[in-house]
Amino acid sequence: MMSLRTYGSLIPGVPVSPSPTRIPATLNSSSSRYSRRRRPVNGCSNHPVSRQIVTEELSISMYNRWIRHRCRTGGIDEAMSLLAELDSLGSQPDPLSYVTLIETLSALGRTLEADALFQEVIRSGLHGSYPLRFYNALLGGYLRKGQLELALRVLDHMELENVEKNQETCEILLNYFVGAGRLEESWRVVNEMKKREFPLTSFVYGKIIRIYRDNGMWKKALGIVEEISEIGLPMDVEIYNSIIDTFGKYGELDEALQVLRKMQRSSDLKPNISTWNSLIRWHCHHGAVDKALELFTMMQDQGLYPDPRMFVKLITRLGEKGSWNMISQSFESIKCREDRRDTRAIYAALVEIVGQFGSFQDPEELVGRLKSEGVAPSANMFCTLADAYAQQGLCKQTVKVLKMMEKEGTEPNLIMLNVLINAFGNAGKHMEALSIYHHIKESGFTPDVVTYSTLMKAFTRAKKYEKVPEIFREMEASGCSADRKARQLLQNALMVLDKRH
Repeated sequence: MMSLRTYGSLIPGVPVSPSPTRIPATLNSSSSRYSRRRRPVNGCSNHPVSRQIVTEELSISMYNRWIRHRCRTGGIDEAMSLLAELDSLGSQPDPLSYVTLIETLSALGRTLEADALFQEVIRSGLHGSYPLRFYNALLGGYLRKGQLELALRVLDHMELENVEKNQETCEILLNYFVGAGRLEESWRVVNEMKKREFPLTSFVYGKIIRIYRDNGMWKKALGIVEEISEIGLPMDVEIYNSIIDTFGKYGELDEALQVLRKMQRSSDLKPNISTWNSLIRWHCHHGAVDKALELFTMMQDQGLYPDPRMFVKLITRLGEKGSWNMISQSFESIKCREDRRDTRAIYAALVEIVGQFGSFQDPEELVGRLKSEGVAPSANMFCTLADAYAQQGLCKQTVKVLKMMEKEGTEPNLIMLNVLINAFGNAGKHMEALSIYHHIKESGFTPDVVTYSTLMKAFTRAKKYEKVPEIFREMEASGCSADRKARQLLQNALMVLDKRH
């Protein structure tokens, strides 16, 4: 297991002998008054303590508070620097600060650092009353990155230490298995929850509906609704959204709209952004673009705004129909909103990209327009812009967005590199797509199921079917579980190969 020393000065290593307290610049102003104050010992003012000990105690307490504060406010790198400073003082954070750091790092996908801190906690016995929070944080972080093998190692360690799973542990596992399309494992988790008498919440039922839907058993998915009614569990927005998504996926659009109307009639179950996005996405998917546009307008009337990817899909469909006036109207309807200025600027750029098939503008000009609107380009924005080009197989523009992202000081993430694989795949350049895959591994990223599926799709487009099973085996060997799309690509490739032989 990698130790904390691997990360150099960023993360503290094994504590050394105590040294004089040094307060960081960020804490000096708020802590100077404490250095002049004596602190009672054991609640008794008759036992004076030396000024140095008082200063050290209060300073370490402030370090802990400031580490947790920076984790909560998005300053994880500063929190890690404070951790290193604590180590230089011969001290360690308290258990709550450790668990906050691990939860934050895991949520950000920095699982190597989270795991290193976790190992330090285990070695030092500093978990206090938070052992399960440590395990759940690390488990969730691994599974969000598709690192099933490492997640199973966490579960083995829990069993070894006699740490029992709780409701959150099971829901983390269920969320992963459902997302990976693994019906058997999903039901195993649900059965374990029943055995442990954990409540089957709307979150759990929503996931059961989804796993049925993704495995083609949409009628069984809807049968879950009857079970929910029988046990008296109140229907909530998450369950309704799962039902809408099920109807939409299988083209039952009228039924999906009936669920929407039922939600609108409810006094406490109003449609949220996920509801509208699902309805618009599936109407676009099944060619009902006019209705999708009507839903888009209804959503805005409710004060809600679509996510950029869904908006791109809608604009793309309108462009395919030649409905340029509708594109203009949609753009104007967003632009007239006085708030969400940043969102308007991003949408404006997306319209420029996707709405002009065959005459795409330079991405540098688009990003320049965003800057003129006062919008600082983010990693998510670059990925969205690149994806718009990638879907059209425009490799040069996609690569240009990647270079701009690096120029702006934003490190390309796995999402951007997956988009680049997709761009080359859609353009029929499967070897270039493969080179990006190798770059991902060489750069220290962990390929996820999207990486493998997109690469398999690239070789399928190039009719290099013999390569698809090889990629699938690599994915399984990496511990990344195949989703339905990956399994379908494998099945199609094997059918072609069987016919050839």
